[in-house]
Amino acid sequence: MGRAGRVNAPVTSTGELTCPARQKNGFSSRVNNMSVCLVTGGAGFIGSHLVEALVERGETVRVLDNFSTGDRANLERVRDRVRILDGDITDLEMVRTAMKGVDLVFHQAALASVPRSIANPLATHHACVTGTLHVLWAAREAGVRRVVYAASSSAYGGSRKLPKQEDDPTLPLSPYAVAKLAGEHYCAAFAEVYGLETVRLRYFNVFGPRQSPSSPYAAVIPKFIEAMTSGRRPLIHGDGNQSRDFTFVADVVQANLLASQAPGVHGKVYNIACGRRTSLLELVQHLNTLLGTDLQPEHAEARPGDVRHSLASIEEARNDLEYEPTTDIVTGLRHCLKWWRQQHPVTAPVAV
Repeated sequence: MGRAGRVNAPVTSTGELTCPARQKNGFSSRVNNMSVCLVTGGAGFIGSHLVEALVERGETVRVLDNFSTGDRANLERVRDRVRILDGDITDLEMVRTAMKGVDLVFHQAALASVPRSIANPLATHHACVTGTLHVLWAAREAGVRRVVYAASSSAYGGSRKLPKQEDDPTLPLSPYAVAKLAGEHYCAAFAEVYGLETVRLRYFNVFGPRQSPSSPYAAVIPKFIEAMTSGRRPLIHGDGNQSRDFTFVADVVQANLLASQAPGVHGKVYNIACGRRTSLLELVQHLNTLLGTDLQPEHAEARPGDVRHSLASIEEARNDLEYEPTTDIVTGLRHCLKWWRQQHPVTAPVAV
């Protein structure tokens, strides 16, 4: 299938994603006519945005989620237009059931947390490695056309080289990083041995609406927003000079849609990021500016398994996928704050 032109996933004023069925250049943005798409982890933060984008493009969508970290509320806008299967990717028979008649798989399901993996590496391995093997095996059996795998920038781990390039050495520092990298290797092996089309997307610090701060393993941006909109000082593990390539969820959705249809990408891996890094101290300052506050962070000991700096080269994704990030960190934070204010109208102060 040929390229269908750049596929963007714009957001509304409230931070929700919207994907029109036809792009301005006149090309259809559909993955394929009458495609059946399976999104594992489709009730999660990233997965639910991807599900909405696929539905809005007219695809037939199935969601497989065990709702351990996903939330049915994330699918409220499309619940009558998707088939939701309450099941676990570690259950091979359930995955086989979900995979019947599927054309494209977007494998988002995982236990996505470095601290969680340190606390319980067995659970992380079971979900991220065994679960991924089940998805790939069932996809091969079902004759799926392509699997797009949500890989992780944590694979680069202790490498000090910046920016990170896809052919850099992988030096994972945590059980989560090891597990996600093992999933990558399985994707590459299935592409080589069985001819199953796989594309691996290494996500860099994804953020956006619907990202929950409630878990002890929550990501830094929703935790900062929860604290600072309540007038509390945000907690930073370490000195705050550690930096991340924060990537807005709409750009990650865009990358998935492009990877599902781009020619010549079978078996390859791509960094999906913004291509700019922000320190945690800078992140706090951005939020202070947007909120009109002056909250200084508290500091605690650095956490084991955390990388010091993260910055991606996205040239390969630009060249092969025509990927182009559209949302910078400040714009993305505005979207997050608008969404947070909708969910917590009493506690959230005015954001600009």
